[in-house]
Amino acid sequence: MTELKIQHILTLTHLLSKGAKHNFVMVTTDSLGKSIHKSQQAASKHLLELETNQFIERIISGRNISVKITPKGFSEIVKLSMALQKSLDSSPSHVELKGTIVSGMGEGAYYMSLKGYTQQFKSKINYIPFPGTLNVRLDKKVYQEAIKQFNGFDGTTIEGFSDGKRTYGWVKCFHAKINKSIDCELIILERTHHDDSVIELISKVCIRKSGKLKDGSLVTIKIQTIL
Repeated sequence: MTELKIQHILTLTHLLSKGAKHNFVMVTTDSLGKSIHKSQQAASKHLLELETNQFIERIISGRNISVKITPKGFSEIVKLSMALQKSLDSSPSHVELKGTIVSGMGEGAYYMSLKGYTQQFKSKINYIPFPGTLNVRLDKKVYQEAIKQFNGFDGTTIEGFSDGKRTYGWVKCFHAKINKSIDCELIILERTHHDDSVIELISKVCIRKSGKLKDGSLVTIKIQTIL
């Protein structure tokens, strides 16, 4: 049985979006090429190959082309859709990072102790963090790239606030574990002096003491992406 080629998927899905499952639809190779970001010649070749392999039917009248997806062609799209959905549903619900503990600037203890934050921590993550944050440097580029995606995740949001003198930014929390044993939260800050190579973690306990960790200790952090 002939299988649908990767380069034809966009062509077939474009035709489907135009209503070609049940009806013959008018197409031009020029407009099709623009829609799938290919040349007119490539679009013409796609239609010929799809017809040859019985994924579409074509009616050509002069310069006019009408196309309809065959049951075989639609079946291939359905199989592809199901395979993609299965892969998406089975995607891991966590991200694993590895890095080295480093010293911070000592600001974490001050900020994590502010009443505007502690009240929200208590109600939203069910504890008031130990004063201070644990700083971990992500030494490998792959981990530095992985952490960027959390900027787009919702997490548990600790709202920013004002004390009348200055304003403080929001904090997003993502539940995590260090070395498979210490519960903590990765925090993404609205305002930070760190770049993507350093992440900050909070916990109800002193992570350094509980994990017998120090500057230079290698740690593995497993962070939930689904709350």
